[in-house]
Amino acid sequence: MFGTNAFSCRHSPKATVILVAAGLATAGLRAQMPANSGPGMADTNPAGLYLMGLASGTSQNPLSWPMPMRMMHFSRWNAMFMASAFLVDTQQSGPRGGDKLYSTNWLMASASHRVGAKDTFAVELMLSLEPATITNRRYPELFQTGETAYGLPLADAQHPHNFVMGLGFHYIHELAGDTFIDLYAAPVGDPALGPVAYPHRASAAELPEAPLSHHWQDSTHISDDVLTLGVSRGRMKLEASGFHGAEPGENRWIIQAGTIDSWSARMWFFPSKDWAAQFSGGRIAHPEALERGDQVRLTSSLHYARPIGGSSWASSFIWGRNHDTGSFRNLNSYLLESVLPVGSKNFITGRAELVDKDELFDAQPQIEQILAISAGSSFRVGGYTAGYTREVPVFATLETGIGFNFTTYWLPPAIRPYYGDHPVGGNVFIRIRLRR
Repeated sequence: MFGTNAFSCRHSPKATVILVAAGLATAGLRAQMPANSGPGMADTNPAGLYLMGLASGTSQNPLSWPMPMRMMHFSRWNAMFMASAFLVDTQQSGPRGGDKLYSTNWLMASASHRVGAKDTFAVELMLSLEPATITNRRYPELFQTGETAYGLPLADAQHPHNFVMGLGFHYIHELAGDTFIDLYAAPVGDPALGPVAYPHRASAAELPEAPLSHHWQDSTHISDDVLTLGVSRGRMKLEASGFHGAEPGENRWIIQAGTIDSWSARMWFFPSKDWAAQFSGGRIAHPEALERGDQVRLTSSLHYARPIGGSSWASSFIWGRNHDTGSFRNLNSYLLESVLPVGSKNFITGRAELVDKDELFDAQPQIEQILAISAGSSFRVGGYTAGYTREVPVFATLETGIGFNFTTYWLPPAIRPYYGDHPVGGNVFIRIRLRR
């Protein structure tokens, strides 16, 4: 997997860094693994335990959430592995609906090493095979917008993630018993902007599709050249990041690079182990390839997790707003989602969204001009999803589930001639992930 043929940019410095990091996190550690090694943490310190609470980049779910991961120790290294995959069949109605069989998936590995009594170093690598398992550079999702495919703006479709979703390096220093400094550098990573990205968010664990509000809230979770400084004390955490603002290009297999031209700041508050709240803001330089302006983004979110048996009831409320400096528009999004375990093998899921969309007809300029005169340039749409997953034990080390969800939409009258009066969508899926 990590051979030079895996990357079309195999001679770039960035690809070399990724290969070295992959070796540190996998092959090099495997050589040190004793024959009787097993799950658990070995030779750690408070800084190492701090790292265990992180999700994507430096973001955090509530501390009480039982994160689905496998833990091992290799000599004086501690390793954590997480993975999730959905095989999805999507069916949608209306003139702009689509049908497709595809897979969303990701794998994350991290390895940490204690440095003295107060410091810990860690390397993280996150990969996805979506460039291969999502053909035609998209999967159907009504009213979804953001990024491009074959030089045209995507509408009613979601793009795949990059093969390299993340490569990050942490250095944690304990200043005092409840005070830590976190230095995070990532050739590909997640800056301090927005809530926990939806692939890692506890409340979205049984939902295979991206939220319609993804590009208003957590779309920067795959950014290039990220530098973040964080300070955590007790229940508070403050972070600031610099990063390259452009969204990933259409070639999802390669590694990109760019100047640090964007910034963000985020504040976390953890009232108790069951709650996490954040407020963040930033300026993203020219994120969309076909848009001329920058984005000024504000987000706020509240997350709750309550352990129930071996699982957890998890819920999130998220607000995000983009101000486009090219069009001078303010576009808002609101999301409420939850997953509730019933017994040990059943999960009920829900997601409700309201999002202001102004890119639905970018690829159809004639329709866009007609609507701009008669109804305006942006449209608030709603998506309401309910679903169910049944856990089906198959493998001892994997959680396997079979599920479905159903989405109905609310849309303003001006765009109903193009979508139909009552468009709907549905997914049937198989989900697997590493067992907790």
